[in-house]
Amino acid sequence: MRDVSGAELHTALVDLGWQEMLTDAPDATVPLVFRLLGETGAHAPLLNDVVRAAGGLSADDPVALPWSGGTWVRWDHADDASGADRSPTLDADLPIRAVPAGAPIPLAEGRRALGWWLTGASRAMLALARTHAVDRVQFGRPVASFQAIRHRLAETFVAIEGAEATLAAATDDLGSLLAKAAAGRAALITARHCQQTLGGIGFTAEHDLHRHIRRVLVLDGLLGSSRELVREAGAIARASGTAARLVQL
Repeated sequence: MRDVSGAELHTALVDLGWQEMLTDAPDATVPLVFRLLGETGAHAPLLNDVVRAAGGLSADDPVALPWSGGTWVRWDHADDASGADRSPTLDADLPIRAVPAGAPIPLAEGRRALGWWLTGASRAMLALARTHAVDRVQFGRPVASFQAIRHRLAETFVAIEGAEATLAAATDDLGSLLAKAAAGRAALITARHCQQTLGGIGFTAEHDLHRHIRRVLVLDGLLGSSRELVREAGAIARASGTAARLVQL
């Protein structure tokens, strides 16, 4: 994933047995692969494979994915994100384009996969901010020694750890919904705090942070944004008259 991305990465993973691992050991394979996508900044249309495997679809079936706001998109296998029939508005690096509304798809497995991708990207952003805080010196001291910086990075770390714990515990539809919401919220908290920690350099295109921020904004919107999923969970609790326990502690 550090060397290739997109269609080339997908082909390499298929050659390594990605499809077989996804069928035989999804509980171990999905967290590992999607978290590494986030940590390395690579991308590939692996979400399509997760949804197809969960729904029993063939490899030739097109997959339309719900997007924030009630729209639908498709993650193409080709790397070209430009052209008249493609939408570069979500992220110019990703071959994602708007499509008409599709048939219902299994959401739980896809949401957990995206959650792990979001936490991986969050850890990559946290690593960038931590390195900067340790190396950057102001007033004769590393900025990592300043309480305001330490509190921001601590809150970021707690949000990421909490999201990963929720993802590890999620097994059903509601758990997966809440886990995706937690991962999206953690990613947005991470983006905000890490950009503040990095200061002016965090707003430049030359620094790697902006790539991760753009990526998590796209991933948060796929299969329901964190805000939408929290509202959906609230509606479920209100309709049932009780709040389901996510995990037995």
